[in-house]
Amino acid sequence: MGNGSSMLTQYDIEEVQEHCSNTFSQQEIVSLYQRFCQLDRNGGGFISADEFMTVPEFAVNPLSQRLLRMLDGLNFKEFVLFLSAFSSRASLQLKVEFIFKVYDSDGNGKVSFNDVLDILRDLTGQYIAEHQREHVLTQVLEEAGYTKDSLLVPADFMKILGSSDLKMEVEVPVD
Repeated sequence: MGNGSSMLTQYDIEEVQEHCSNTFSQQEIVSLYQRFCQLDRNGGGFISADEFMTVPEFAVNPLSQRLLRMLDGLNFKEFVLFLSAFSSRASLQLKVEFIFKVYDSDGNGKVSFNDVLDILRDLTGQYIAEHQREHVLTQVLEEAGYTKDSLLVPADFMKILGSSDLKMEVEVPVD
């Protein structure tokens, strides 16, 4: 599995489906495998950061550098698991955990005011002044019951985002 010249067996498909908590159908997994093989240009069974950057939508994403940290060197099962957060069948918990990992830039299990501010910088670029970003973020945190000095953990993200109708879905084209 993961080599461009190999085919997925029914066992492989079921194993991947179980690994990603059934967030993708078997047909979607086959389509994802075909896309994985296209991205895995050297046929080594892993996708590098450079290979991910060949996807135009990914390359222009303002968070692409943060996402690359999570993506570099994924095999097919890990690739599908990564994408499972974007499935319409993914739980809110899975989506919030994914968002937390994007914000937790140093991987210490905590998100600081500066971590969130860095994301806002990535998303807004020069369009919003630094003091405006800080002001908006401070207000949002205070409204949620936190301060600038709070270190957020995944449960805090669930508290903040759990009541929202969080949409982060990508359709997997099936041939």
